[in-house]
Amino acid sequence: MTAYLLAALGGAVIALLLGVFGGGGSVLATPLLLYVVGVADAHVAIGTAAAAVAINAAGGLAMQARAGAVKWPCALVFGGAGLAGSLAGAQIAKQIDGQALLGWFALAMALVALAMLRPQSGQGDPAVRLDMARTVKLAPLGLAVGLAAGFFGIGGGFLIVPGLMAATGMTLANAAASSLLSVVLFGAATSLSYAASGLVDGRLLAAMVAGGVLGTLAALPVSRRLAGRAAAARRGFAVMVLATAAYVGWRALQ
Repeated sequence: MTAYLLAALGGAVIALLLGVFGGGGSVLATPLLLYVVGVADAHVAIGTAAAAVAINAAGGLAMQARAGAVKWPCALVFGGAGLAGSLAGAQIAKQIDGQALLGWFALAMALVALAMLRPQSGQGDPAVRLDMARTVKLAPLGLAVGLAAGFFGIGGGFLIVPGLMAATGMTLANAAASSLLSVVLFGAATSLSYAASGLVDGRLLAAMVAGGVLGTLAALPVSRRLAGRAAAARRGFAVMVLATAAYVGWRALQ
């Protein structure tokens, strides 16, 4: 029971971080399952975390879609291309020893933290439309990001958001909202691949999703309270992710 309560609390925290900071929040799901909840198998932790992130992101996507912030044509091209990449990445990761995979995961976490420390610009075209030139840019980027997301079992938002902005010229707000579709698709594909190999804990997943509902509801008021200190809060979160990456890397070496 303690493990399920911790998983629910972790799901709430992850959903809250995803809602407040967007890309980067999902990388804490796997370390939380391993070192707080006590999951022994790294592959089970990654598969379960990917499923929880996908479901929680789906709730965020629904809220952003109702607000009209999702650029659906661009999001569908990016996410559709990345779907194949995420399946391939998950298949490759399952063949790698769990401890070695955690070493690579620690590296991915460090890269996420460094990406979050970079200043972000909110400039862009809020009326951007999909055309052939943007499609040619979006598809290969989506494939590459999907491969990385599937391999590491993460949502990939820290790569999806800048990828969407670079390929289409959309605003940061639109890119963050549109990225949630890819997070849902990549997480679902990764978790289904792991589930087919018996590497998803259904009861822990249910607990994380239940907690995630509360985290998603809390994200909007927390975001409003942090509106004037968003950059400082994001830097603080990035430092926490970097410290967690160091711990995961150290444990992987033991």
